[in-house]
Amino acid sequence: MKQGEIMKMKMGPKMKKALNIFLKTVGVIAVAIVLFLVVTSTVNVISTKSETAKIQSYGQLVPVDGKKMNVMIQGDGEETVVLLPGYGTASPALDFKLLIDELSSHYRVVAVEPFGYGLSDGTKKERTTENIISEVHEALQQLNIDRYVLGGHSIAGIYGIAYVNKYPNEVTGFVGVDTSVPTQAGMDAKLPIKGFAFLEKTGLVRLIKKVGSDPYTGLAYDEQTKEQMRLISNKNSNNSTNLDEMQHIASNFEGAKGLTFPKELPLIFFIDANNTANQGWQQLHEDQIKDSVHGKVVSLPGSHYLHHTKYKEIAEGFKEFMEQAK
Repeated sequence: MKQGEIMKMKMGPKMKKALNIFLKTVGVIAVAIVLFLVVTSTVNVISTKSETAKIQSYGQLVPVDGKKMNVMIQGDGEETVVLLPGYGTASPALDFKLLIDELSSHYRVVAVEPFGYGLSDGTKKERTTENIISEVHEALQQLNIDRYVLGGHSIAGIYGIAYVNKYPNEVTGFVGVDTSVPTQAGMDAKLPIKGFAFLEKTGLVRLIKKVGSDPYTGLAYDEQTKEQMRLISNKNSNNSTNLDEMQHIASNFEGAKGLTFPKELPLIFFIDANNTANQGWQQLHEDQIKDSVHGKVVSLPGSHYLHHTKYKEIAEGFKEFMEQAK
């Protein structure tokens, strides 16, 4: 006699009834969850299609590796500053807008939107540091930009240190906005890539954003820019290119561990004074400039996105530093 049959024989009428009620309840809950996900998925597809039509173009599309990379240039100063985004930034050009507005009165500022970001195409090419920096460099070459200060936010610190070592004759300085450091702890953790993809595909990411707080509340962006960033965020969130980059985060950090910034390269870091998530955050950046002829770390109270609130201080501090470095 099978084990299931034996269990049924031992059950009394009340237990059988309770079991049936339990199984029916579980079934109802399962069906409700499936229906809920069908609804959120459908809403996500329809909404994304509708919102994409409302996105306004900016910058210019540059041919790179058979695709189009979006680049926005503002200002006509004699010196050029190229900015790279932090991981997952929906629209780098718009996200940097407050800082760009401050810098563009003195510099030509170039905001590059790597593949998978902003208005750029996606790509199936692996998001290794080598591929990313080579693509950015190709975009700049297409625009005849071959002498510039490189800078950026967050993970741009990893790509940036590799970039300045690969193209030392082009980069005249580096400015980091709370940039990542190759030796910071915790970057070897395995990330739930499939989980992020599931949340996006089912529309749960959109729902979370809808019920969550507005990340742009209280910031100095105009309302149109805020709305465009929201629309582009919904379009790009956890796309396949970004998820592949996430897949390579650990290996990209590992690959940068043996790299240092060139000694003669002017190097300034603006870091979040309130960063408690990364132990020894200031010291990690101090270590990066210890051998630099022109190196400086500036600690500012704020958040990881310092350029959202301390853009004036960053622009002014950068200008002064570069003048002194000359």
